[in-house]
Formats: sequence, C-alpha cells, structure tokens
Amino acid sequence: MVYAFDISEKFAPAKITTIATLLNIVLPLVTTGAGLIFLVMALMGGFNILTHGDNPDALKKAYSTITYAVFGLIIVIISFVAVRLIGKMLNIDNILPI
Repeated sequence: MVYAFDISEKFAPAKITTIATLLNIVLPLVTTGAGLIFLVMALMGGFNILTHGDNPDALKKAYSTITYAVFGLIIVIISFVAVRLIGKMLNIDNILPI
C-alpha cells in the first residue's frame, strides 16, 4: 500500500519564479475583485436613489457613492494599462496576456 498523492502542477509555489508570473496570478484576481466591488457599489447607489427619492441628503450620498465607484473603476483600469505599458517598455512578454 502506497500513501502518496500527486501535487498538481497547475498551482505549485515553485512555479512562481519571477515577478511577471506573480503578476499573472495576482492582477487578474485584483481586477475581478475591483469589478465586483464596483458592481456592488453601483447597485447600492442605484437602490438608494430609487428608495430615497424625496430626501435630498440621501440623494447626494447615493450620487457620491456611484461617483466614487466610477472613479475607483477608472483607477483600476488605468493601473492595469500602466502595468501593461511598463511590461512592454521593459520587453517582458508574459505580463498579463489577454
């Protein structure tokens, strides 16, 4: 009887040998998380607009929530593009393949 198991080659810490490999793993997760946070914030702002239509203070807060969500998403997109441009300038081919 053999008590052994096979370690998957898909996720092995030894595969992370360069910063580009680490970025290929982490940045899509961060981008997806930022997109989900944007979605939740936009839905919360829209729900608050629908439910607090007669209260001007609540409307200001709801509009600012949506504005901050859009600004956050723009910052994430700009940082994604900046990482891609830096990868191209440094001639690193495998940073964030699309």
